[in-house]
Amino acid sequence: MDKKGLVIDVQERPKSIGQWIVLSLQHVFAMFGATVLVPILTGLPVSVALIASGIGTLSYIAVTKAKVPVYLGSSFAYIMAISLATSQFGVGAAYYGLVLVGIIYIIVAIIISFVGKNWLDKLLPPVVIGPMIMIIGLGLAPVAVGQAGLSPGSANDFFAFLATDWRNPLIAAFTFLVTIFINLFFKGFLKIIPFIIGIVAGYILSVILGVVDITSVFSGGLFAWPEFNFMWSYAPNFSALLLFAPIAFVTIAEHIGDHTVLGEICEKDFLKDPGLDKTLMGDGIATALSAFIGGPANTTYGENTGVVAMTKVGSVYVTGLAAVFAIVLGFILPINQFISSIPAPVMGGISMVLFGLIAVNGLRVLVKNKVDVNQMRNLVIIATMMVVGLGQAEIVISPALSISGMAFAAVVGIILNQVINLFEKLFPVKE
Repeated sequence: MDKKGLVIDVQERPKSIGQWIVLSLQHVFAMFGATVLVPILTGLPVSVALIASGIGTLSYIAVTKAKVPVYLGSSFAYIMAISLATSQFGVGAAYYGLVLVGIIYIIVAIIISFVGKNWLDKLLPPVVIGPMIMIIGLGLAPVAVGQAGLSPGSANDFFAFLATDWRNPLIAAFTFLVTIFINLFFKGFLKIIPFIIGIVAGYILSVILGVVDITSVFSGGLFAWPEFNFMWSYAPNFSALLLFAPIAFVTIAEHIGDHTVLGEICEKDFLKDPGLDKTLMGDGIATALSAFIGGPANTTYGENTGVVAMTKVGSVYVTGLAAVFAIVLGFILPINQFISSIPAPVMGGISMVLFGLIAVNGLRVLVKNKVDVNQMRNLVIIATMMVVGLGQAEIVISPALSISGMAFAAVVGIILNQVINLFEKLFPVKE
């Protein structure tokens, strides 16, 4: 293990083709459930979303010169805007709106390339970054708990039905225990593929308990042509642009948070090298390309960041091959069906590990940078951000635009930190 704490560094290749394939499949399993859920909820083609995530990730790797091991999947932030635009103006308007989002990212990236990046250190000190990262992980906790069948109440209605069957919590717990056991007590290659082993073990138990009917997985043909909706097949429709444009600035804040998380895990500053301008450019191009072929907006995925955190495999070659696999999945029906058949409790057990690791990395930022929590100014900033973020405080600006969760907490933290800094200069405390 090198000084950066990574088993395989960002621009290193796995030792063998076999390792490379398995490590990449681990990322595919991690991102699959969320990536296909967005098109399911918005009515966009699932196969195209998979292909778009792969193409977007590869284009991002190219723009950032293979320096950041992120995986781009379908963004949840634009679900409401896509649904409203499609119902009111047609799906073509939604695609034009998503292309606009990509263009906004690119414009902001160009501006940053001229203005510079030093302002980020002042805007996002550790006392703000730490809580942001913690909120990203803890904010996703209800999803993991819901998938695990442990949320019978209204906290997570989408998964509440899973809590009505005793088998689901059992499967989730078994998957969770297998995953952490492999990571803690095994050595060598097995230690860096705990999610693959955990998913396989959970899937086998699901089959034994009758949660999955394996015979239905391989019904149908071998290949299926994706339902591409190419932009040029739609007349220009700019009716929904105002639904999408404001959300871009919210997801830019999330982009900064996600890259900060990954930078802490890899002990690199991705906002400086390759730079926020390059990462935003890569994200924007990926979203525009996705819309061009009929997919949703793309965004960096916390699930895959969690995989990097636990396995200490930060290789761009691994995420790049995962992107290739995603593209292939869009065409191969049986594999697509198999991954789609992985029960939610299995992914719930995995997600409990992934999201928790992200949150802990936020705490690590505070400790590493020696943020003094005995100072009331720091306590106020951290506490306020945590309450706003985890309390899902929300400001509704329009039917399609609201600021909530981590994005809202980030805005509050940044403003509060600047206000306190100003007051400290105006009213210095005498020792």
